[in-house]
Amino acid sequence: MKTVTIYTTRMCPYCFAAKRLLKEKGANYTEIDVTMDQAERAVMTSRSNGVRSVPQIFIGEDHVGGCDELYALEHSGQLSDMLVAS
Repeated sequence: MKTVTIYTTRMCPYCFAAKRLLKEKGANYTEIDVTMDQAERAVMTSRSNGVRSVPQIFIGEDHVGGCDELYALEHSGQLSDMLVAS
């Protein structure tokens, strides 16, 4: 599977939902908590082209977006294909 990176905060329900779906899909992910880490939040914002909301999810180097976009990929049947290593 491709590497998944998810930027989160501690009390974000959308972050929990996104992580739950990734676990259900069997995806290993690296979680980066930006709650109190302004440097990592700046990296997230740069990688996501200015988006500051969480979660921000990357599959490989591809920016998926947030929780809604992740679930939309799942409902369209595209998420599994995106997770498969190329």
